[in-house]
Amino acid sequence: MSKSRIEGSFVATVTPFDSRGEIDFGAWRTLIDHQHRHGTAAMLFLGSTGEPSLLSPEEKQRVIVETAKMRPPGMLFYYGCTGASTAQVIDNVRFAAANGADGAIIAAPPYICAPETDIEQFYLDVADASDLPLGIYNNPPRVKTDLHWDQLLRLFRHPNIVVHKESTGRVGQVAQILAAAPDVSVMCCDSPNLGLVVPTMALGGHGTANMSGNLAPAEMAAISKPWTGADDAAAFRERYLELLPLLHFHYSAINPVAIKSLMRACGLPVGELRRPLRGLSPAQVETGLEFIRTSGMGARYGYTTGTA
Repeated sequence: MSKSRIEGSFVATVTPFDSRGEIDFGAWRTLIDHQHRHGTAAMLFLGSTGEPSLLSPEEKQRVIVETAKMRPPGMLFYYGCTGASTAQVIDNVRFAAANGADGAIIAAPPYICAPETDIEQFYLDVADASDLPLGIYNNPPRVKTDLHWDQLLRLFRHPNIVVHKESTGRVGQVAQILAAAPDVSVMCCDSPNLGLVVPTMALGGHGTANMSGNLAPAEMAAISKPWTGADDAAAFRERYLELLPLLHFHYSAINPVAIKSLMRACGLPVGELRRPLRGLSPAQVETGLEFIRTSGMGARYGYTTGTA
């Protein structure tokens, strides 16, 4: 039986905080509705963009319980379940499965910098422990472990592994994976510095797993649409080149500093970053706001576009 695929824009949402620094679930309803109205296929909570390492275990569980109740028709809600050990990740995945998650995304446990062979087995152990659909996030800049396409293709044979997000910058790796036609959604990070979006979509990728959709949901939905012909390629090129300055702005600081700073300046209810992270300076935010104004995005979405 074919696995259920995600196709299109898979947006890693920020975690909104209120004036007291607590998670603002009312604000999340607004952010979810924003994504739903503008073509986002799926949302990832507790990914890198959601400041998960700055949330307590109890807060993470509450995020799953409360946001799963907010899922609109036709969207999928995945949750970041990365943890420090295999046992902890399995517990996270089982909790997500029991509380309404559509799936979980997992990176290698951070800090330990484990050998790739150990991480391959780690993913298999987690996949064997629950029927919840899983995504592999190959993200060596954050965790140092870097899986080879041979290891990934072996993992994709597991019936519970349904999504792959690549964040290495190796076009050749993406090509090898797509050439093998595994039964998973092959997606890539939207960082223009990695340069994966164009080749991934051109080679038959299924979409992007991105953070830029927090501010540009319709635009990211457009460039994340799988190609079926020459018209799709031409439309992609036009949209991607238009959006490129904003993508560079979003990756001008460690995720999610730039995106959350600009969202706040645009009037979206996201609150401050959690310390020790701090927002961009007003002068830095103004660079992003200038793009929002001149591109027409501010008018289209009703964003605030005054000075930072």
